[in-house]
Amino acid sequence: MRPWIQKGQDWLVTTGADLAASILAFIVVLIVGKIVIGAVRTVLESTLSKTDRLSDTLCKFISSICSKAMWVIVLMIGLSQLGIDIGPMVAGLGVTGFVLGFAFQESLSNLASGFMILLNRPFEVGHYIEAAGTAGTVKELTMMATTLNSPDNKKVTIPNRAIWGGTITNYSAEDTRRVDLVVGIGYGADIGKAKEVIMGALTANEQVLADPEPVVEVVEMADSSVNLVVRPWANTDDYWAVYFALNHSIKEALDAEGLEIPFPQMDVHYHPSADVPA
Repeated sequence: MRPWIQKGQDWLVTTGADLAASILAFIVVLIVGKIVIGAVRTVLESTLSKTDRLSDTLCKFISSICSKAMWVIVLMIGLSQLGIDIGPMVAGLGVTGFVLGFAFQESLSNLASGFMILLNRPFEVGHYIEAAGTAGTVKELTMMATTLNSPDNKKVTIPNRAIWGGTITNYSAEDTRRVDLVVGIGYGADIGKAKEVIMGALTANEQVLADPEPVVEVVEMADSSVNLVVRPWANTDDYWAVYFALNHSIKEALDAEGLEIPFPQMDVHYHPSADVPA
């Protein structure tokens, strides 16, 4: 018998049983770990889904992170059953994590911002918002970025850190919105009559809400006009329809009553010089 075959047989006799037991223990750890992780993930997802504060995306993200973390622990336990020293591995993971964290700090910043957005929920998919200097309807929200569809149908993708680090205006958060208009009338016009005509145009529009009550008041003595602030309320979905309709109907109502909406005017006074012959 060749020497290397004899050595192999001797090794199997002396260590084979221990190796087989270690491999069996490793497999058992993986099987039990998979069962436990599956059960924990099911319970976690069920519990998180009952919380209204957390979105579906955030629930799935938390569940995924917890699952991966538990698998790392299971693998560590399994490797220790094979007699592998996991101490250096843990230390190496720490160093690797530091290096990766430094290299991907912007991505981690987006991830952290995405987590805060999903946790605090300043907006939802389908809301019309303004953030990071861009306005549009939220089409997609992930852990890394938010995708908006602009009013002129452009797809805009914004990193989450740019959104969470600035002001977020959500135009869809409330059921109603106030429509702000400014209407100018001439200085010679009857203010009371103008207010009555404008209020009539408001009440004639079925999309204008009676509660809160619309407001029509003088707001400014401008250079060429007396400006009236017009503030009706409408359902959020009807905002632009009311805005456009009122501009049209108020102009027609004032014209019908002979109330002028003045153009900007400037008075120029000419004083001929005494040196210029008449």
